[in-house]
Amino acid sequence: MRPSPLSAPPADAAARKAVRPVICYPTDTLPRPDLAAYRAVRDGLKLVETVVVPPRDAATWTVPAGHIFRIVSSEGAQVGDLNLFNARDLQERLYTGKTRALNGTHVGVGDQLFSNFPYLRPIATITHDTLDWYGFDEFGGSVHDVIGTRCDPYTHNLLSNGGQYHHCCHSNLTRALAKATGLTPAEAEPHVHDVLNVFMCTGFTRDTGQYFMKASPVRPGDYLEFFAEIDLLGCLSACPGGDCSSEHSSDTARCYPLVVEIYETPRRPEGWVAPNVNGYDRSHGL
Repeated sequence: MRPSPLSAPPADAAARKAVRPVICYPTDTLPRPDLAAYRAVRDGLKLVETVVVPPRDAATWTVPAGHIFRIVSSEGAQVGDLNLFNARDLQERLYTGKTRALNGTHVGVGDQLFSNFPYLRPIATITHDTLDWYGFDEFGGSVHDVIGTRCDPYTHNLLSNGGQYHHCCHSNLTRALAKATGLTPAEAEPHVHDVLNVFMCTGFTRDTGQYFMKASPVRPGDYLEFFAEIDLLGCLSACPGGDCSSEHSSDTARCYPLVVEIYETPRRPEGWVAPNVNGYDRSHGL
């Protein structure tokens, strides 16, 4: 939030504000997936594993490259916080900042999720979304954002005069990752990263620019579907905020489990090749 201006506007203030914006990262040359080819392999999917994510907790799963996984609303409106890792190297993980810069604040069908530096490559592609009808509402809200970081006990402590809460998404993801990898919680925590807020409905207020949330439109049976571009380790927290209509970081909201379904595809998409790590030579001008 910005305070009331302390400086008088210059004579040309209106002209400065009237300058038209430009897109920071034009994507005309960005390699795009052949969505029709990806969707063609959805016929004949074979369910190979189901993982239940308990309310106010997290769970992990692995997905081989070329497989599909879905995050499914099972019993009630529930938001999930998603981390993705290279299953063979935890150092490579979802980079929501660059995913946002290349796609937008909220992701949907055809968008790709990118990994962090120095790898920077697509690690998953969204192939179906039963909430794609939602678009942007009158408040500027939409679903599946890559702008929120995740609810965490540190911010809760800061805002609650020292409160201690252990089932924020950050802590849930830390526990689940530690269990899956054999790392201690202290070793696992630095790997937990900013999330894709699955099913969460968010935006920015137009007057103050503050990040807002509102009741998720998700209902049982809705799902968000991904094609794994590389071997992935997924980690998902069922947010303590439930549908995030009022609050999070507490046991107040009604929460429900989420389900992850992993599918084997009958074949690879036509022309598909697993993406290589980024080609920058890392010399940095030296």
